[in-house]
Parts: sequence; structure tokens; C-alpha cells
Amino acid sequence: MADDEPAARRGVRQLLAPFADFTVVGECRDGRETLLALDALQPDVVFLDVQMPEIDGFEVIRRRTPERMPAIVFLTAYDEFAIRAFEAEALDYLLKPVSEARFAATIERLTRRLTSHTPRIAVTTPRGTSVFHLHEIDWIEAADNYARLWCGGRSYLLRQSLADLERRVSPHGFARAHRKALVRLAGVKALQTETDGELTAVLSCGARVRVSRRRRSEFTAAVLSGATGS
Repeated sequence: MADDEPAARRGVRQLLAPFADFTVVGECRDGRETLLALDALQPDVVFLDVQMPEIDGFEVIRRRTPERMPAIVFLTAYDEFAIRAFEAEALDYLLKPVSEARFAATIERLTRRLTSHTPRIAVTTPRGTSVFHLHEIDWIEAADNYARLWCGGRSYLLRQSLADLERRVSPHGFARAHRKALVRLAGVKALQTETDGELTAVLSCGARVRVSRRRRSEFTAAVLSGATGS
């Protein structure tokens, strides 16, 4: 969430508390912090104040571009910006103070949006920013404080923990193979038992990812469920 007023950020946390599917991954006090956090945290939703120091909410969208923004919910004390908000493709426009009923209606709209759209992941590279649809990602591995996305034999570093990524991608066909790896189930070509008895997921891209003994049954069931379309 992005708001220069601590009380407003606290209010959003309180309103979100009953909705277990939503977690606050970051708070920002101005537009500059917001732009940095959007790159670092890759949230699915941003609650965005219109008027913030230096860079306002609309300028955040302009600099990042609407295509690279998550779902936007404007949260402001001013009603005169509503038309601009929807021109900026905002999902909703909430006026402070927000009632619980009005906020719940917004959460319902967000839930419909997020469950009907597969998220994309933006990665900063030396040449700019690349945006990947989840079906382009073969597997993801932990790399210290980063995650490494493997896409068609090439890898990209993302400054986000594997645990945070798991929350984003697991509803869209990814599963843990071991403590440091997430695999896109639709990309698993075969499950192979090695001579030492360990299980390996052989991916369509050619990569081979070991499956830990602890996750073997769960991972195998997830692959088979995907293969049979159940």
C-alpha cells in the first residue's frame, strides 16, 4: 500500500485483516518508495493514494506504465480524481474513510480479477525490464536473497524470496520440488527414479530438478493430477 499518512496505512491493514487470502507485503510513504517496492515485491494489488509527496499516484502509474502495474485500487480523500483513476485503468476508487461494507465489495472485485487473470512477473535486466507470463517460466530456484527464474534455458534474477513467489504462483500450477525449487507442473515431461532411489522431474525445456523425499508424494500427485486434467 502507498500512502503518506500512517493512519491511513494502518486503516487498510485493519480492513484487510478479515481477508486471509490477502497479505500486506509492503508499505510506502511516497511515490519514489512505491516505484522501488513495485519492482522489488511484485505485488498483485496496490492500494494507492492520489496525493503523495514529490511523485503522486498518477505519476507512479505513468512512470511504470499501466501494462506493468498490478491491480490498482485508489484510496483517497478527494472525489475529483475518479475519472482520471478509471482512465488509468484502476479497478476501484475508494474515498476515505472507507466503510467495511464498501471495502468488502472491493475485495470481492479484486478476488474475481485475480482468479481470472494469470499474474505476470517483471524482471529488471541490464537491457531494461522483461515481463514473463507464468507459462513462460519452467522453474524457479532460490538464490540467497533472490529468486532465479528459468525460462527456456535462460535465467533471470528477481529480488524476491521463494516463499513470496510461491504464494503468487502456486495457485497457477507451480509446486515445490524441494526446499529451494518451484516447478511449473505443466512443464514436467517425466518423473524419473534415479539409481540412488531419488526422484527427478524432467522438464520439457531439458532441465532436471530433484524432488526431495519429503515432497515426493505430494509433488507426484500434483503432476499426475495436472496430467489427467482433474
